[in-house]
Amino acid sequence: MVARPKREIRSYFLKVKCPKCGNEQIIYSHASIPGGVRCLVCGTLLARTSGGKVILEDGVEVLEVLGKIETKR
Repeated sequence: MVARPKREIRSYFLKVKCPKCGNEQIIYSHASIPGGVRCLVCGTLLARTSGGKVILEDGVEVLEVLGKIETKR
């Protein structure tokens, strides 16, 4: 029997705070939303997509890293 390597946990959720209005919301670390991830209250751009992990905008504060998800290869 061949041992399979364990899958790495590469994606997760982030609880972030909007620098403009202070709204706290949860975003996915590998979001692929065209135009980026925006604040649900004021519409400020919180993170840009990069084809992999999101890139947080200046001033966006990460409050907490939440549950991690296993990715399939």
